[in-house]
Amino acid sequence: MKDLFLKPLVLAFISLMLSTSITLADISFWTTEEQPDRLAKQQAMADQFQAESGISVNVIPVTESDLGTRVTAAFAAGDLPDVIYHPLQYALPWAEAGILDTEAATDVINALGADTFAQGALNMAAYEDDTASVPVDGWTQMIVYRKDLFDANGLAPPNTYANVLAALEALHNPPDMYGFVAATKVDENFMSQVLEHVFLANGVSPVDSNGFAPLDVAKTTEVLDFYRAIAQASPPGELYWSQSRELYFAGKAAMIIWSPFILDELAGLRDSAPPTINDDPTSKELASKTGVIANFAGPSNPDGAAWGDVRYFGITADANTEEAMAFVNFSMNEGYTQTLSIAPEGKFPVRSGTADEPDKFTMAWSNLEVGVDRKAPLKDLYEASVIADIVGGLAVAQRWGVDEGQLSLASKIINSQIINRLVRSYIDGEMDAAATIAAMNEELASVN
Repeated sequence: MKDLFLKPLVLAFISLMLSTSITLADISFWTTEEQPDRLAKQQAMADQFQAESGISVNVIPVTESDLGTRVTAAFAAGDLPDVIYHPLQYALPWAEAGILDTEAATDVINALGADTFAQGALNMAAYEDDTASVPVDGWTQMIVYRKDLFDANGLAPPNTYANVLAALEALHNPPDMYGFVAATKVDENFMSQVLEHVFLANGVSPVDSNGFAPLDVAKTTEVLDFYRAIAQASPPGELYWSQSRELYFAGKAAMIIWSPFILDELAGLRDSAPPTINDDPTSKELASKTGVIANFAGPSNPDGAAWGDVRYFGITADANTEEAMAFVNFSMNEGYTQTLSIAPEGKFPVRSGTADEPDKFTMAWSNLEVGVDRKAPLKDLYEASVIADIVGGLAVAQRWGVDEGQLSLASKIINSQIINRLVRSYIDGEMDAAATIAAMNEELASVN
């Protein structure tokens, strides 16, 4: 199925299916987007697809924490759904187990145009000569910063270790303004995510293709020194997402690391988390003063990296393959804006547009309304350059263990919180860098 004439054949088949009323097999679609309003949007998209193709789609909600168990049981029973919306962590294991039809997914990607997808999202699901599943949406962790203060002080954007450190020198003035709010609460997953982001930025990973790989001493020392610097420019105490958001919203932090789910809150659209930089909890002032950085680079990795989370459409080995392919194609093409509208602030487009309209979906996404208690499109809240930075991170999105085929081991390493604990010990001055790295390598080697 890799012949050069495959793409036009796939396109012709999908076109036929979407333009005829011949009797076709129904398909089932498992989705982890199970909130009522999100389910309603997915059902509306399925109904539109049925009206155009004659293929009925049974939309079935599945709790994400149950997804792995349910898929394994369905596979054993020969009763898999046709399409599964799933997180990154399952892409390669399911491909290896034979649960996914990787050729079908690859054919859909090629029919749509592989070069219209964010390369990072494709790389994360690369499997042999295929892509395990079709990338749907994603988000990248971001450095959120006070662009107005950076501009006023002639500071470069905080896209490198060096630029962040320079900004700390200029802006750290506690208690009125903290240079950063670094994650320091060891038992919070937030610290794990932030640390992986900072390690990736400098090209440091605890795994290679053979399994655990001892941390490079020189590069890891750079990571530790950087993290200690941002921790020292943070308030005292056990810090995680709550304090970082609170201080930034109060205008008392120059930089934080956060997910894009902060974007609507920054603009005063969520009553449960209002900006307090002024007396108006619905004010868009803070959003107007904010910039974001997704791709972040350390001194040993000048190309940088973005910590990314990507979701996929998996076409299963038990699927009515052609009908499943047609549904995924529709969801990533005619219905793609609807797909993104399920939760735009956390669903960045992994497909920017089409060959004829390269920015079609990015522009459509920027016009989708975000917010909870109030609504507004992202383009009305943030400058075009900020929107570009948000989406651009997916092109270089990475996670430990993905490229090396060791995502499972990397996840166990992260969940062990060994790195969190030892980084905190280093920050607190209990060990020097060499001793910290030696302790990390010794303890991480035992994770399996």
